[in-house]
Amino acid sequence: MRLEGGCYCGEVRYVAEGDPMMQAQCHCRECQYISGGAPNTFIAMPAAGFSYITGQPKQFTRKDLERAVTREFCAECGTHLVTKVPGLPAAILKVGTLDEPKQFQPQMAIYTCDMQEFHAIPAGMKTFEKLPGR
Repeated sequence: MRLEGGCYCGEVRYVAEGDPMMQAQCHCRECQYISGGAPNTFIAMPAAGFSYITGQPKQFTRKDLERAVTREFCAECGTHLVTKVPGLPAAILKVGTLDEPKQFQPQMAIYTCDMQEFHAIPAGMKTFEKLPGR
């Protein structure tokens, strides 16, 4: 699969190639913060097939968390593009940044333990209190 996308203003663009590792919506509190309250929809793609083709993002990593993720975003418009998790060889792409969001085929809802009453999960979708297998 080949995915292309970028930020709202067009300053930063990326390409990701390979087989998706996970396609999901995450309901954890951290994702609620970065999404403005909704679940975070994402596609995890192999890190080896990911690169920025225009511009370079700024990065943010919380210093108070032991295994904090790094969030990459456009310094101009603030669009959150990608999340990188320590030890996970993946680029976690935000679905809203894809040129063709219809390429997103959600497989599961994760961290439903933090789900809000106003969050929706499509009928029949697999759900997990945390991560699958944990």
